[in-house]
Amino acid sequence: MTGRAIVLYDGVCAFCNGVVRFVLHRDPVGRFRFASLQSDFAKALLRRHGLEAASLDTFYVVLDPDTPSERVLARSDAALMLLPALGGPWKALAAFRVLPAGLRDALYGVVARNRYRLFGRHDVCELPRPEWRERFIEV
Repeated sequence: MTGRAIVLYDGVCAFCNGVVRFVLHRDPVGRFRFASLQSDFAKALLRRHGLEAASLDTFYVVLDPDTPSERVLARSDAALMLLPALGGPWKALAAFRVLPAGLRDALYGVVARNRYRLFGRHDVCELPRPEWRERFIEV
């Protein structure tokens, strides 16, 4: 990944918020910005690509936002782009791209379907720390 990207996530999911904090701690240069799937911004962006933000069990990474080459990655493709882009030992996760997308997404789906039960859920979207606020769209 060379440019900036936007991560779209379920803002009431405790696991998803944990992933966002994980990325924020490992991305000090600010390559990634964030928006909850519940936001008007995410709904409009996904609609442009024929996708529904109402599907909260999917997490997305938008590459090259606001350019003609803007594209949206979902599920395991999004995760396998995001984590290796953080560098360090996370680069090794790129090796999972050799697995068929159907298998990767099936495994992703197991976690997604059970995330509230396993990790919990918030009543409202979490607010970011003041030092991270500018990295969020529509806080």
